[in-house]
Amino acid sequence: MSISNMNPSIAVVPPKWIVPILLERHYLHRRPPISQAYAVTLNGKTPARIDNVVAVATFGVPASRHLQKSVCPDYPNLVLELNRVWIDDAMPKNFASWFLSRCLKDTLQGLLICSYADTSVGHFGYMYRACNWHYAGWTDMDRKTPRFDYVAPGKHSRDAFRNGYTKKVRRKPKVRYWRATGDKRTRKWLESICGWPKLNWKEQPPPCE
Repeated sequence: MSISNMNPSIAVVPPKWIVPILLERHYLHRRPPISQAYAVTLNGKTPARIDNVVAVATFGVPASRHLQKSVCPDYPNLVLELNRVWIDDAMPKNFASWFLSRCLKDTLQGLLICSYADTSVGHFGYMYRACNWHYAGWTDMDRKTPRFDYVAPGKHSRDAFRNGYTKKVRRKPKVRYWRATGDKRTRKWLESICGWPKLNWKEQPPPCE
């Protein structure tokens, strides 16, 4: 079935409507910082009911000021992070790129949006490439030695020592993507001040791909 035949609608929604979905269905099971939240429903159903929602996306101020400055050294406050995307498995393959492109086009204007694909769970950012985001390599790509974490299974590394159990695990990189939003002139200016590069993922593919 084509996306148009599904009669989808995208709405900006209060974070409290979709936090339960993120906690239950997104693989991280954590609430991120949320400045703007979007939900998709089908056939005119209300997004206020969890069971009606087939996709969510959240954008927020990055938890790390260092990240904002790395993306835009001169104007770090112009940086938002796409920090969660969840799509119901029943949706067609191209639904994620359809959804994300409309989130950026409709309301998020005049900003630099960054995001990461988590290779530890098999994500490499195909969705971002389909939406013409810029590929910026991966975390620690300039390091000569691998980085390790001491973690408790399924927890943050900071929780490991609290729980009395640690395991040394090699940290897998996250793939970086970014996109400027706004009209053509604004996008050109934002791209000129962005601190992240535009790389060719075919020439410099992410590790393990």
